[in-house]
Amino acid sequence: MLTKITGLIISYLIGSIPTAYIFGKLLRNIDIRKYGSGNVGATNAFRVLGKPVGIIVLFIDCLKGFLAVLLLPQIFSPDQLTYRIFIFALVFCGHVWTIFLKFKGGKGMAVSLGGLTALAVSTNDIRLSLGIALLVWLIIFLIFKFVSLASIISASIFPILLWYFKAPRELCFTGLILAVLIVLKHKSNIHRLLRKEELSIKIFKR
Repeated sequence: MLTKITGLIISYLIGSIPTAYIFGKLLRNIDIRKYGSGNVGATNAFRVLGKPVGIIVLFIDCLKGFLAVLLLPQIFSPDQLTYRIFIFALVFCGHVWTIFLKFKGGKGMAVSLGGLTALAVSTNDIRLSLGIALLVWLIIFLIFKFVSLASIISASIFPILLWYFKAPRELCFTGLILAVLIVLKHKSNIHRLLRKEELSIKIFKR
């Protein structure tokens, strides 16, 4: 039990690494929480620090989730889906409620993508659901140019897809809790979308 708890703690600490905040300090000596949306995530890094840095932050945040979910269970409790899910939950919590920034972090989409991708590597029960959710995210983003809207919709349909494709109950429950948390973390974005004040992102604009 102590060994498993150690793995969970490490997962939380990996998730807690505030990538966007670190890049803001290193590159411009700024606190990214005081600029843009004030969020410590890839989207705000994209706006405040520029496209190349935003892409790097996105990659690192995805990598945090991917490596934690892929490697830590192999070290601390191999071949246990439930433990992988707990590892995923802790790396997500670390990113969203980072211990290094008074428990205020990102909104969880990038680290979730990395963690779910790692889960998909170890089990085929979520591959199709994850693929469809990512496709929906891309379509919504390309049409409306709002990362928040694409994230809310794709996160919301993910547990429905898991249920439709008869994924194990623990995965369906995980998808549902994840969707609720991501929607709640985007509460301010929802208000801005309704007021038509949300900032769009133009990936291909020079």
